[in-house]
Amino acid sequence: MNFCIRFLFRAFEISRFQRSLVLICGAHEKERALGHWSGGLIAGTLDITQAIVLFGRKVPLFIAGGLLGKSTFHGGAATYALGLFLHFFVAFSVTTIYYVASRRLRFMTEHWLICGLFYGAAVDQVMTLIVLPLSALHAAGPYKLHDLLLGIIVHSIVIGLPISFSVRRFS
Repeated sequence: MNFCIRFLFRAFEISRFQRSLVLICGAHEKERALGHWSGGLIAGTLDITQAIVLFGRKVPLFIAGGLLGKSTFHGGAATYALGLFLHFFVAFSVTTIYYVASRRLRFMTEHWLICGLFYGAAVDQVMTLIVLPLSALHAAGPYKLHDLLLGIIVHSIVIGLPISFSVRRFS
């Protein structure tokens, strides 16, 4: 196995599922691994930054609350770190899904701009309508149209585009 991949596995402590997906797809080359991991890192950083700017510094506590429940809102540094870890785990998982799909569906790298915008919108809707209601916070509607549209636009830009561009650029 390539040294770069082994280093990334240790540095990011990725799950067995993600590791197997990366290895199955033949991402043993340095550039492919760079595209995969840079997409997740950029998308995760942009997303957490925009969330903190819009909603405040306690966003990672709310993310941890999705796993632990409402008691995390008064949590300390460990809970904050857990929220950041979970956020980047989701970002890398979403990047892995796009990466694997783009290996089979070549149009995802050929038309990265459109596919990235739609992928970001799809990620937002899956998180809003499926993941959040199933979380420990049970965050469910009714949703305002303005909030749904804002989420779609923001996540299309800060999640979909960095992921699709980095996968295209380094693939």
